Amino acid sequence: MRFFGYFFTTVLIVFMLRAAADSNIVFNDALFKKVRNQYDDDALERVRDWQQLLSTSHNLPIDEKLYQVNNFFNELEFVDDIDHWGKDDYWATPVEFLATEGGDCEDFVIAKYFSLKELGVPAEKLRLMYVTATRLRQAHMVLAYYEEANSVPLVLDNINRRVLPASRRRDLLPVYSFNGDGLWLAKEQGRGQKVQQGGNNNLWNDLNKRMQLGD
Repeated sequence: MRFFGYFFTTVLIVFMLRAAADSNIVFNDALFKKVRNQYDDDALERVRDWQQLLSTSHNLPIDEKLYQVNNFFNELEFVDDIDHWGKDDYWATPVEFLATEGGDCEDFVIAKYFSLKELGVPAEKLRLMYVTATRLRQAHMVLAYYEEANSVPLVLDNINRRVLPASRRRDLLPVYSFNGDGLWLAKEQGRGQKVQQGGNNNLWNDLNKRMQLGD
């Protein structure tokens, strides 16, 4: 994943999220049949395991929900988009991510975001956050959970698999974050400055369309 230069030229166009409702997760026979036909039985088993995780985690405390979801998806492999999808940048749905058994950091974050939202975590408490991973010297994405509006968020990550406060992730330098409500420029470990209420995000919109189609 790359965003240096790309971020500065396209952030106000590509990464502005429109204030629209995010797609919901729907498990049914049609989805399971589609996964088996398009992929294989192993892919179907992974999707059913995901369904089981969500069905058994609704009543857990929030910290346990974060832990369970983070651990579940971190079992998958990291694969660059160009090798996995033949594209420079592709945002996979959770089903695509599970069915193909891998994806890049954005796919880990997207799957965790939709799973926690399905478990009743308010979307406004979740942010998809672009960072610089200083030890790896590369662009990276993590999921941030904010208990309160101005609190230091908890970070869900596929590099460091522990759910930790951002204040303990000195290896990450936040750049900007977003969710369905808009986009924020990063400000140290807090919520940052909101720079956009709505807008168009081609990758996000395409992702949601595929979610609605059951992909």
